[in-house]
Formats: sequence, structure tokens, C-alpha cells
Amino acid sequence: MPKVSIITPAFNARKYLHETIQSVEQQTFTDWEMIIVDDCSKDETFNIACSFAKKDNRIKVIQNQKNSGVAATRNAALDVATGDYVAFLDSDDKWMPDKIEKQLSFMEKNGYALTYTMYQVFNSDTGKLGKIIKIPKKMTHDAIFSNTIIACLTVMVNRKMVGKFYMPLINHTEDQCTWQNILGRGYVAFGLKENLALYREGNESLTKSKIHAIKKQWKTYREYHRLSVIKSSFYFTGYAVNAIIKHF
Repeated sequence: MPKVSIITPAFNARKYLHETIQSVEQQTFTDWEMIIVDDCSKDETFNIACSFAKKDNRIKVIQNQKNSGVAATRNAALDVATGDYVAFLDSDDKWMPDKIEKQLSFMEKNGYALTYTMYQVFNSDTGKLGKIIKIPKKMTHDAIFSNTIIACLTVMVNRKMVGKFYMPLINHTEDQCTWQNILGRGYVAFGLKENLALYREGNESLTKSKIHAIKKQWKTYREYHRLSVIKSSFYFTGYAVNAIIKHF
């Protein structure tokens, strides 16, 4: 049974998927399975994933019967994952070669249920490296309501400790809500303060992107968590402050 299951949703990922897969194949820790779920892509995503799977039996490829969104697509992979640990890597991001090895050692040495790491932004077109995103030492269930610092591509979860979990089917802040739900079971998330992942940023308008994120965050407070306007405003203020610290 693989020690680590890597969850990779993919939709129209032809341009970058090969880089993502190669960053997994180059891991110094080799006892893993990579589950790629194609969400009915209209390009060659499925064929590219299958070509890698034919050469490496640790790679498994699934195709959704209909386009379902990123949360449901990750859940499809979680349903077939067999590892004691689960990690997440989207189809355009990459890992440093020692990411799994270092993070797994960090978790097993300390008995942690959920961990995250630092990561670095890089430009989608030029490949130029940008800011390294720093992280807090730990994150509690209450603190995470005001902080989106835990990036999905850096997370590793010990399933033997936390049990079965799924991402809520909201397709916005679904990863943040997942960490909140897990920490709500009584756990604390811990940060490994090393840059072990690369997050790809495109050329979309920064202003437009941030406004969209703000709207999604407020919607999460009010509709998913069903918080009052007062409580939502309290957490949103913390979210805004932490977002400024994160990006600037």
C-alpha cells in the first residue's frame, strides 16, 4: 500500500500537466501513488496523463463522466486513494524534489495530523520566481477562519489519524473549508517552514483576481458557515489583514 496518495484534479491542463507529473516522479521519496482525475477536459489532458501512467504504474488516471468542478474531482480521487497520507497538487503547480520526504518526516516525527509548508510563486509564462510565501508555525480551527495562508499544494493529511474526509461541493474556498472541518475534529495544523512547492500564477488582472477572492470569502462566511453578519465581519477583518501581510 502506498504511503502517500497525491490528489491531482485536471481540466484542460495540456500545457502544464507534464511539468506537474515530472515534479512528482522526481521526488526523493518514492512510495507514492498519483491519482489524476480528468474533469472532462476538451484538450489532450486525459491522453497526456495516460501516457505517463503507461510508463509509471504509480500513476492512476480517472475520467469523470461529466464536468463536476474541482471539489468533486478531488473527492473522486479521495475515494480511490489507498495511502496513509494524502497530499494535494493541482495540474499546473510543482513540488520541490524533497517535498514529500521532508514533510512526511516532519509529520511522523511529531505525530501531526495535518501540515503545510511555505511555497513560492512563479510566473506562468516566463517561469520567473517570485515571492516566497511565509507561514505561521501553527493554525487552529478558530484562527483559520481569518487566514487563508494554508495553500492546497502544500498540505499533507494523515488519514489514519483524521479519518475519512471530503471537500465540500462549493467550488470556492473548498480547500480552506476542508482544513477547517478537519481542525474542527480537535486537531491543530502545523507549518513546516521550508519552501517546498511552486505555485503558478497567470496573467489575469491582479485587481480582478483579488476582488473575486474577496467576494468568495464573504460568501463562504455567510452561506457555507452560515455566520451572522457581525461574526462574518469580524473574521473578514482578520482575513483582510492577513491577506495584506501575505501578499505585501
